[in-house]
Amino acid sequence: MPERKPRADALRNREAVLAAADRLFAACDRPEDVTMADIAAAAGVGKGTLFRGFGDRTGLIRALYEARLDPVRRAITDGPRPLGPGTPPVERVHAVLDAVLCFKLDHRHLSLALEGTGADSPYRAEHYDWWHHTLREVLEQLPGFSDAGFTAHALLAAVRADLVDHLAGRQRVPRERLRADLAAFVTRVLDGRPETAA
Repeated sequence: MPERKPRADALRNREAVLAAADRLFAACDRPEDVTMADIAAAAGVGKGTLFRGFGDRTGLIRALYEARLDPVRRAITDGPRPLGPGTPPVERVHAVLDAVLCFKLDHRHLSLALEGTGADSPYRAEHYDWWHHTLREVLEQLPGFSDAGFTAHALLAAVRADLVDHLAGRQRVPRERLRADLAAFVTRVLDGRPETAA
């Protein structure tokens, strides 16, 4: 039996909900202040529609994050240089981390909300495993890297949503300065890897 496609009105409702949630998270002072009732009202749908479509608040946040992240993820998995798989590894590490930083700058409150779904640790949030796995695989292509897993954790710590929010929001560090500082940090980490034996 062929799989049933979602009805057109269900798809419209889903897009309306995601757009409303996006606006509310972008405008809020604290992500935890955005409720399902707020999102339902802004989207012009009932709360039941949200729960049927997304399960709960965490499910909605994940769906919104995935929708916004999808172009970046496709560029990393299948795209051209500098993010795609054919890129030399040092250049690709820089490009992936810059893409993570820019995404979190563009979606600061959404990223905070998602990392907050990891309960007591952002490392328990589902998206973190994907970023870590992707970065670790690129680092493993570099000669002399026996600790790619730890290095991937350390590099991703530099683009945690709470740190990005602190620097861009509270300290008002300009976007291009943050990108330059991150690039310099990544260079120092990669330049410090041990030389391979001759």
